[in-house]
Amino acid sequence: MARFNYINKLKCNLAFTALFCLLMGGHADARASHTILILGDSLSAEYGLVHGSGWVDLLEKKLQKEASPWNVFNASISGETSAGGLNRLPSLLEKKKPGLVIIELGANDGLRGLSIAASEKNLQKMIVMSKRSGAQVLLIGIQLPPNYGQDYTKQFANMFTRLAKTEGTAFLPFFLTGVIDKPELFQADRMHPNEQAQKVLFKNVWGALAPYYDLLQK
Repeated sequence: MARFNYINKLKCNLAFTALFCLLMGGHADARASHTILILGDSLSAEYGLVHGSGWVDLLEKKLQKEASPWNVFNASISGETSAGGLNRLPSLLEKKKPGLVIIELGANDGLRGLSIAASEKNLQKMIVMSKRSGAQVLLIGIQLPPNYGQDYTKQFANMFTRLAKTEGTAFLPFFLTGVIDKPELFQADRMHPNEQAQKVLFKNVWGALAPYYDLLQK
């Protein structure tokens, strides 16, 4: 009988330990979720800029000023496409466990004239994958120069609008609003915003994050 009681007691202790570890693991995940993951291309990767001067750093400074517990992890890569982002996202979600994912991809798809249907499918998978992991999502839209043809540029812009509506995400329709019509805000290549433009890009993103202001204070 004594041996039976000992075994039962041991089982209870093991069960309690397992429950404690599970709860602590959940708590660790909650802490880790105070991360904003930014998955973008050269527009978010500080291409041609002094390190620390991009809009992503301005976002991080804003969060610090607001005494927000959230941090920023910038996984942007110059030249990245929606397919590349989709390939990298599972690992990033697993390692960083973000509570918010900002997707700024698609520009390179459009500039290369890739299939809009394929790009839309990639972006949709990223949104769904992020939401299933427990993260909120901000989708950043981009528009192409008119020399890519009226039909293609219109369909490309509509792709982002349609995705945001279908998937119910926060949405910034055009990342370069307030920049695109000001030549002085571009680098010599006439494609990438310069350091002065980063404040405008940050304001655009911060405004689009309005649905998550309360979340960013928790």
